[in-house]
Formats: sequence, C-alpha cells, structure tokens
Amino acid sequence: MIVRIHIGRAIARLAMATLVALMVAGMARPAAAQGAAPNAASPAPSPAALLLARQILETKHVEDIFKPLIRGVVINTRDMFMQTNFMWSKDLNEVAANLQKEYDSRTKELLDDAARIYAVHFNEQELKQLLSFYQTPLGQKVIVEEPKALDESMAMAGTWAEKFSQDVINKMRAEMRKRGHDL
Repeated sequence: MIVRIHIGRAIARLAMATLVALMVAGMARPAAAQGAAPNAASPAPSPAALLLARQILETKHVEDIFKPLIRGVVINTRDMFMQTNFMWSKDLNEVAANLQKEYDSRTKELLDDAARIYAVHFNEQELKQLLSFYQTPLGQKVIVEEPKALDESMAMAGTWAEKFSQDVINKMRAEMRKRGHDL
C-alpha cells in the first residue's frame, strides 16, 4: 500500500499566495535572516517615516495583495458554516457578500500596519531612497516582474518539493524495510 501525503491544492495555493504576497510586500524573509524583532523599547517611527513607508507600499500596489486575504477569510468562514448545514447556502452566500463589502475597507488597516513595520526596519533616509528607487524605470519593472518571478519560483519549489518528498518516502521505506518494517 502506497501512502501519499497530499496537501489540499486550494490550501497550498492560498498558503503560497500569502507567502508570495508577503514577500512582494517585503515583509517576509527566512527566520534566520530576520534578526531580532523590534521590541517595545524600540522608538516609534516618525510620522514622516510612516508616510514614506505608506507611499512605498502604495507604489508597490500592496493593497492588491491584501484584498484577496480579506476575501479569503470571509469565504473560509462561510465555508466553515456551510458544513454545519448546506441548506443555509443561499443565506450564507448573501451574508458573505455583504461582509466582504463591509470589510474591504480594512485593507487600510493592513497597509497602516505594514507601513509601521517598514518604518521600524528602515530609517527615513532609507525609505526616501526606496521610494525613489521604486519610482525609477527599474523600480517600476521590479514592481511588475518580481511577483511573476516569485510565482514561478514558488511553482518550481512546489514541484521540486513533490519530487523530493517522493525521494524521502522511497528512502525511508527502504531503510525501514532493512529494519524489518514494510511501509
């Protein structure tokens, strides 16, 4: 009997899309590269730094990344309640549509929080340089092409992980067989 572990494709895509979104927004890096997180003793960013960080995020169209997150939470919640009683689907769909409209404005909260994160990690001069860069032709190209490159990289990594997983499964089975266990 071959045991294969499959992650639901929809969940995997949502997780990858979220990771890509955060990477594009410049907020996700491998844990080792992040260093120490700012603590409560860190000085609050200046209003000018927050404004620059917000301009960077707007230039990068980060709100387009956050909007699907809000929709995803509403839809996942609707689907969770749908499992309770599928006969409620009409009402749940209507409620979900209304909530999505109501919560769409919450992307501003996400942008404000992301701007605060940027303003903690970069000083005003660095933020000015970043904004200037993103306003150049190369910066504009990075904004357009980086998400595509990240999508392709994530797809490649997913394919690689599936192949690697099969190698690990085969090796583990072989090793367990040597120990008298048939998986």
